[in-house]
Parts: sequence; C-alpha cells; structure tokens
Amino acid sequence: MLASTMPRTSPIAQPVRQRRVAATAARRLSSVAVLLLVTACSDTPLTDTRPPSVTTPPATSPATSSTAEPTPTPTSTPTPEPTAAFDATRAMRTVRHLAGDIGPRLATGPAFLAAVDWATPLLATAGYDVRLQRFAVPAGDSWGVPVEAGRSLNVIAEPPGFDPGRRHVVVGAHLDTVAVAPGAEDNASGVAVVMELARILAGQPRVVLVLFGGEEPVGTGELHHFGSKRYAADPGNVTAMVSLDRVGVGDRVPLASVEGTPTGVRDELARLARRLRIPVTVGVDSASDHESFADVGIPAARAGSTPYAGYHSAGDVPSVVDPEQLDRVGRLLTAWLRGR
Repeated sequence: MLASTMPRTSPIAQPVRQRRVAATAARRLSSVAVLLLVTACSDTPLTDTRPPSVTTPPATSPATSSTAEPTPTPTSTPTPEPTAAFDATRAMRTVRHLAGDIGPRLATGPAFLAAVDWATPLLATAGYDVRLQRFAVPAGDSWGVPVEAGRSLNVIAEPPGFDPGRRHVVVGAHLDTVAVAPGAEDNASGVAVVMELARILAGQPRVVLVLFGGEEPVGTGELHHFGSKRYAADPGNVTAMVSLDRVGVGDRVPLASVEGTPTGVRDELARLARRLRIPVTVGVDSASDHESFADVGIPAARAGSTPYAGYHSAGDVPSVVDPEQLDRVGRLLTAWLRGR
C-alpha cells in the first residue's frame, strides 16, 4: 500500500530467510532474470506475453517448480461448485506461504518471481487462462532500501474464451511488498482472497482476476502503482474494478472510492455488506491500485486499509492477519461477483 511519505531510515538488510529464498528463486528463475535484464536495456515497447501451455499440472508444489519462467498450466475448465464458499483456513495458508515461506517480495526481485511462479499454475488449475504482463519499474527507495531499476509482472487470470471487448469486472491485489516487510497483511491478505475467489468462481465469465506487481512506492509523488497503471492503459471494456489491499486486520471492512470520482462501486459493496450483515466503514482513499482505474474513468473501489502496528516493517507477519476479517471480505466479494 502506498504511504504519503517515505521514512528516513538507513538501508535495512533483508532477513536471513529472505536471502535463502532469494538465492533459491534466483537459481530457479535465472532465465527470467536474464530476459528482464535484456528487455530493461531495450527501447522495444512492452508487450503482453502468453507463455506456452502444457497439458499436465506440475506434480510438485508450484512454489518449488523447476520451470525457468513463471508459466501457467492450463487445464480443462472445472464446473463451478454451486455451494462453494470462501474458506478462511485456505486463505491463511496463502498468507503463511507468501509472508512466511517466501517473505519480502520486492517487485523487481527474485522472491517476487517465486511468488509469481507459485500463483500462475494455481490460477490456471482453477479454470483461468493466465498471462503475464511485463512493465518497467524505475530506480528509487523502497522504505529505506535503495533499489535499482528493473522489470516486474502482472499475473492476469482471464476466463476461457475471454473477449476484452465484452463487459467485465476486474478484482485485483498487489503481490509485491516493500523491501523490508514479509507483507502478511500488506498484501498477502489481499492475494489470499483473490486466490480463494479463483477457486470459488472457477473461471466465471465476465470476471478477471489480477495480481499486480509494482504497487508499492519507490519514492514520493507518482512513483507507485506501476503494474495497475500498465494494465489500466489498455483495460478493455471494464465496467468496475475492486482492489483488495490490506484486508486481514480489524473487525469492519473499509470500503473506499477515490475522492472526486464516482462512488457507485463502493456504495454497491456497502449495500450488499449490510444485507450480509458484514460491518463496514465507507470513505475515500487513493492509496492502492484502484486509483489507476479511477484515473482513466473506470468506476473503482478499494476494500481494506485498517491501521496496524506492523505496517511496512519486519513485523508484518502472518500472526497479524485475522482469519475472521479475511472471511468477511471473502464473503462480500464472492456475493458481489456472483451477482455480476
């Protein structure tokens, strides 16, 4: 999540666990790193990539896949379960994997690519066609840690036979963190809800799910939201967008629109929450990926943003996240999307 100011801290070394993860991911994804370095030095315009498909999902855990590049694994489209419900226990496993096993996920670093490599086959197995969208991230400062310019990725999960010209909605969560934080609440919590929605919806038409890279700032001003800006530059016929950002803390679900933009999506979610007896707060906020969509005229809202002590620090660990809050957000978004 974007902060209004950058703290004046000295560079902080990554935790030991992160260095181990980074080293493992770097070896496993070396060809990706080479590709990103090559393209970073090129003036060639960014293009979407559609990785070659294979017919059999990996037998091992996606987090330890030996593929050189994060690669979707398309499968036959499952039949949605009429009674499928949000499972907070499963969502917490995602939080623990991202923030506990992988750790800090700087948008241009190897741990972020490890998270991409974990997520892509799971989304494909849920019934989506998955593609990767590359974009540039400039050099800057990530919460006191100097970072070099590089490339990052959006992971885009589209329903089979998707036509971007047809009306559809987008729900997204940023996969990256600042350099110093394991990012359990910010934002493994939002990613966990998206991954559960993928399982529940099973490739439902007119719903696109996105894991954004490069949301976190590398400086003040406009140095943030790089992945969602790239996506919103050519969004197709998107009628509504919801960003899930910091959705695992508190006992009320914060809902916000960007100040001065239409409030329809926010207010629709609030009305639905009242029917579901989910407590909410309603306000304005521009510190997440929904801002990129609102900036191009797409109705957008954010869910999440309750203050907590571990924000952008080494204390943002899985124990910060409350499964009951994940459940509130998950039930609300499930009901909203099933009504599209």
